Amino acid sequence: MFYIKPFFQGLLAAVLLSVGPALAQSPTKYTTAQAHSHNDYAQDQPFRMAYNLQYGSIEADLIFRNDTLYTAHDLQDVSPNRTFSSLYLQPILAEIKKNGGSIYKDKNKQLQLLIDFKTPAAPTMAALIKELAPYADLLVPNGTVKIVISGNTPAPSAFNQYPEYIFFDGRPTVAYSPEQLERIGLISQTFQMYSRWTGSGNLPEADRIKLQQIIEQAHRQGKKFRFWAAPDTPEGWSTLMTLGADYINTDKIVGLAAFLKR
Repeated sequence: MFYIKPFFQGLLAAVLLSVGPALAQSPTKYTTAQAHSHNDYAQDQPFRMAYNLQYGSIEADLIFRNDTLYTAHDLQDVSPNRTFSSLYLQPILAEIKKNGGSIYKDKNKQLQLLIDFKTPAAPTMAALIKELAPYADLLVPNGTVKIVISGNTPAPSAFNQYPEYIFFDGRPTVAYSPEQLERIGLISQTFQMYSRWTGSGNLPEADRIKLQQIIEQAHRQGKKFRFWAAPDTPEGWSTLMTLGADYINTDKIVGLAAFLKR
């Protein structure tokens, strides 16, 4: 029988632990490709401002009402001139046409479009797929725009019922099967589940450990990680980078872009 001495057992375990997080490593240099425009539709120029700054991820809340998909957080915010098609889909298609089939001129760059369902999953998803289906070849895995569904998502057991260009925003507390994990495009969680740090002073060490562990858990699964509701300040952004978060969540898209350039 082959016997591994205790010293080599420990060495092997250390190697395996070091290999796990490499499945999805945090970027060594942060740019706006790692920036996430939270609630982008609330900006003065939805899509356009974040896109012009070369953001790697943009978020739009979606409400399905009267056979139309609107970008809004609540029903009272629904407006006829703020549809998903007019604010996001059509501008994205125009940029892809301009760039010869890619969302950005750099054909190696992707744009993640995080779509947060505010109305029930089944009718909202059906309406979204109806709008996206004619452009399936432009979406990941074939194209350069990655659709990730958040909010009122379907149950993980139903993931395989949807087209391959539909991915889902996962949660670190959910145990996904290997097949379900393939449809997870991103893992997110609120920062406040692990820390009440407001961005002033030093992040408590106990909080830092918890935050870093949850990021590393996602990396071992081969997934990128994002915190929402994290301190939206230079100190907060810098801390997220130090922790290894893959996307920096912000409502201050110009300020974050300037910070990353510095």
